[in-house]
Amino acid sequence: MKGYRRRRRKRRTGLILTACMVLSICGIVTYKQQELNLVEAKADQKIEQLNTQIKDENKRAEDIEEKKAYVQTKKYIEEMAREKFGLVYKDEIIFKSEE
Repeated sequence: MKGYRRRRRKRRTGLILTACMVLSICGIVTYKQQELNLVEAKADQKIEQLNTQIKDENKRAEDIEEKKAYVQTKKYIEEMAREKFGLVYKDEIIFKSEE
């Protein structure tokens, strides 16, 4: 009988240790999974932010292209000549206020 009890006790101890190891491994895996979920959420947020920046920069590039095309027009050249140098056409009359 004593040999049977010892074997039974050893078997029970072995099962308890195995169960503790399995539970601890499950706990570690769950903890690491939560960490990875947080990292993934931050990465998704960063991707969204970068996509927004890309859209903004594409809009800015379009605006620059439009400005580049406008700068090469005769209308722009006339506006700059009037504003910066005060030039006018020969047949134009300029009125200045006394103020």
